[in-house]
Amino acid sequence: MSKKKLAVVCNYILRTDRIGGMDRFFVAFDTAAKKINYEIDWFFPDAETFDFYRDLTVFSAEDKLTVEAFFLDHLTTSKAKYNGLITHFTELSTPFYKDAKKLGSIKQIIAVDHNPRPLNGFPLKKQLKNKLKAFLYSKAIDRFIGVSSYTAKHIVKDLGKTVSLKTGVIYNGIDTSVFKKREGESEAKTAYKFIVVSHLRESKGIQDLIDALSYLTDAIKMHIHISIYGEGPLEEDLKHQAQDLGVSELLEFKGSSSEIPQILANYDYLIQPTYMECFSLSILESLSANVPVITTTVGGNPEIITDGVNGFLFQPKDKTKLSSILTDIVKGDLKITNETSVLIEKEYALDRMVAEHINLLN
Repeated sequence: MSKKKLAVVCNYILRTDRIGGMDRFFVAFDTAAKKINYEIDWFFPDAETFDFYRDLTVFSAEDKLTVEAFFLDHLTTSKAKYNGLITHFTELSTPFYKDAKKLGSIKQIIAVDHNPRPLNGFPLKKQLKNKLKAFLYSKAIDRFIGVSSYTAKHIVKDLGKTVSLKTGVIYNGIDTSVFKKREGESEAKTAYKFIVVSHLRESKGIQDLIDALSYLTDAIKMHIHISIYGEGPLEEDLKHQAQDLGVSELLEFKGSSSEIPQILANYDYLIQPTYMECFSLSILESLSANVPVITTTVGGNPEIITDGVNGFLFQPKDKTKLSSILTDIVKGDLKITNETSVLIEKEYALDRMVAEHINLLN
């Protein structure tokens, strides 16, 4: 039986210092696809070569072109033909899909949407542009997949009801086996360790966390320490903000780390004050480590966090509420005693995510 050829185009940079949930999904999906007679060519914008991806056939644009343009160039120069194309982290309903389908004689295109929406929605001009793109190019896409119900709803909102019948949901999943689990508390605590795992940009709302810390009383501050893992353009501004507000001693900027699955268990709560989110892998990873989550009500967050059960929710930009949550945790008035990992192992495991994506090929 001849093998089927599949291309996966991902606007996602592979890095040795960041092996996260999507990296594990890509490798697991490649393995599962091979078992049903698919060969996959993977296309990334800038891919470091390292052992984790040793079994994948990886093509790197090396920042010379966008990954979409690089793939179209590959189709033109190599004359490669594919049975299917899957995209991750790319813009939906653009000329790319129509061009790719034609150049690669591609029978099925699946667009997986991981892209968060702005807190206040798209401006009118962008909304009209989305509708026009849907009219011109959405026919080239056979399936739209949102990584949460929130995302699927917004695919239809952005592109119009004509795409609703071919829009579905596959929730993100993680490899729960790689996460060390936090042990339950056996006695009253006198100090609380919080962790932030995030790209350091404005939309992640970490500036609000720093403001919220400045609202705390000195008696509460002395019981709090926060480690921030991640890099980004806002890092220096955040450090200056913390210094100006007199809370820098509560924060430690740790940079990127590939050891997050082991590190999480050392903390009491994950804080994610984000303005925009589809369905956060960081939240799934934290819960898998039995670490409850303090986060905002945006995107798919309320689909996984139940307030008071496996974390605490607050409205985005509500710094006063965030400060209140931190205060009440330290005072012992708020506490999560449930085992948060059970839900993740049952509903959001990597094997389920991979199987549902494989089913799209059948």
